[in-house]
Amino acid sequence: MLNRALVIFLGASTAWTGAADAERKPDVGFVPTPMAAVGRMIEMAEIKPGDVVYDLGCGDGRIVVAAAKLHGVKAIGVDISAERVAESRERARAAGVEGLVKIRQADIFDLDLDSADVVFLYLTPRLNERLMPQLRRLKPGARIISYEFDMGAAKPVEVVRERFDQFGEQKIYKWIVPWKENAGSAWDIFTLRP
Repeated sequence: MLNRALVIFLGASTAWTGAADAERKPDVGFVPTPMAAVGRMIEMAEIKPGDVVYDLGCGDGRIVVAAAKLHGVKAIGVDISAERVAESRERARAAGVEGLVKIRQADIFDLDLDSADVVFLYLTPRLNERLMPQLRRLKPGARIISYEFDMGAAKPVEVVRERFDQFGEQKIYKWIVPWKENAGSAWDIFTLRP
């Protein structure tokens, strides 16, 4: 039985932010999410039957493939890089989940995310914040999971700190739509602004 669910992963991959120019360079380069973090992110997402997985900036497709294999859910990966799209499709085929996983080459900022149940992110803080208007339109109860980076003033309901690779401790953030905003200012070490 094909489960329908929506989990969106905005991966630290080759996210594209321009619709007109197919040759435009991605805003971020491909950095694969450690597999240990993939498992933890999927666990935090609390994927249920009927959820559909979207992996935005899907890179090599590891999130959508893992979600489809673990939960039997429909999963959609989106990336601007033709190379990453081909790699993701091959990973899904090799894992035997190509019937559940669809990979699209598209601009993540032009997607309709209204039906999402879960959103995964691994982008920069600036790109996460750019996505907030789209993410705010998700249905109530939708979960957003971000590897490494927060969403500015959006207050997470959970932050997990674990070591997923040899580079030390990383964070995974979780929000539930509608999220609460943090009051007051907070420093952003990436843009050096309060």
